[in-house]
Amino acid sequence: MAHIIILGAGVGGMTMAYEMREQARAEDKVTVISNNSYFQFTPSNPWVGVNWRKRDDVTIPAAPYLNKKNIDFIGVGAARVHPERNQVELTDGQVMDYDFLVIATGPKLAFDEVPGLGPEGHTQSVCTVDHAVNSGRAWDGFVKNPGPIVVGAVQGASCYGPAYEFAMIMDTDLRRRKIRDRVPMTYVTAEPYIGHLGLGGVGDSKGMLESAMRERHIKWICNAKVTKVEAGKMFVAEHNDKGEVIKEHELPFAYSMMLPAFKGIDAVFGIEGLTNPRGFIAIDAFQRNPKFPNVYGVGVCVAIPPVEATPVPTGTPKTGYMIESMVTATSHNIRAVLDGREPVEKATWNAICLADFGDTGAAFVALPQIPPRNVNWFKEGKWVHLAKVGFEKYFMRKMKKGSTEPLYEKYVLSLLGVKKLK
Repeated sequence: MAHIIILGAGVGGMTMAYEMREQARAEDKVTVISNNSYFQFTPSNPWVGVNWRKRDDVTIPAAPYLNKKNIDFIGVGAARVHPERNQVELTDGQVMDYDFLVIATGPKLAFDEVPGLGPEGHTQSVCTVDHAVNSGRAWDGFVKNPGPIVVGAVQGASCYGPAYEFAMIMDTDLRRRKIRDRVPMTYVTAEPYIGHLGLGGVGDSKGMLESAMRERHIKWICNAKVTKVEAGKMFVAEHNDKGEVIKEHELPFAYSMMLPAFKGIDAVFGIEGLTNPRGFIAIDAFQRNPKFPNVYGVGVCVAIPPVEATPVPTGTPKTGYMIESMVTATSHNIRAVLDGREPVEKATWNAICLADFGDTGAAFVALPQIPPRNVNWFKEGKWVHLAKVGFEKYFMRKMKKGSTEPLYEKYVLSLLGVKKLK
């Protein structure tokens, strides 16, 4: 019997648990460890942030659904991973032995890297459902006494889609309330241009997103480094293509949501050979850690180099389709090792994304994610908004059923009229 531990119960962790249970032998034990007792569908958080969704709409308790599939669940966070002795130490003092460890924790949110940033400071976040619920409370207060908005992503951020989404969703909500004319809005981003997305752009993402911003009267500052945030004021240094500061901005705001940079979680940070300097899990082509080959990484917690050097640092996103592909490769590779074979499965490093703009949306396909690409496609339309609403319901339904289907591939690719991404 082998014990397979999965750290994390998010999009990567839950799907990993279901697929691993299906791939594992009957006698093998699968355990999920998470500091949250629930699964949250993170892509819906921008809707929660303006109260278009409630917490219960986008979360389910993890234990009951995992237990139905003969998967154990421990709702206690990991204090430290000890890969040299195949153990995970939990925050309550428990020590769990494993034969295989899959790290699917997502990131640590590095709000502390910018003074005054984040829910403990002066800006909101939609990175977690708790943050989004708090953002929704703040939004309720804001719309009663509207003023300027500053929204975007700080230096080192690697997930730009939700920042664009939230800007557009706020715009839509304000228009529906007929108070948009009272709210100047500025989009602040480390990206070198609008639509870069941490991917070097996808198709005509630059032109289409700039047009969408102009249509919604959203101003922007690119190559931006947020130096500090005070109550009601953000300090931003704008850089040129050489990385030189060309202008200092003091932006007043009555409401702000800024995405932070990501780091690896404390439980793995600084473990030589396991992580890179930012704490992300080092993996080979088969999702294994090179130093500790019985440790695998999937999702946002894995180390991926930036697509290109930019004047202000930007990271590379890990989209849902990519995470799903990592999960499938990992579960098959662990089974191969259990059977005495070498791993052969590799994730398809492709990116597909549905970004909701409130009453319309944008979709992109990048094959592969890192240029040069075989497919480089970006489209906008109301169908994207409807598709993302449908996908939320579809994904949550499948999680409750313990589905091991390739959900992104089955739903999104069929929507796009594509059978499979190579």
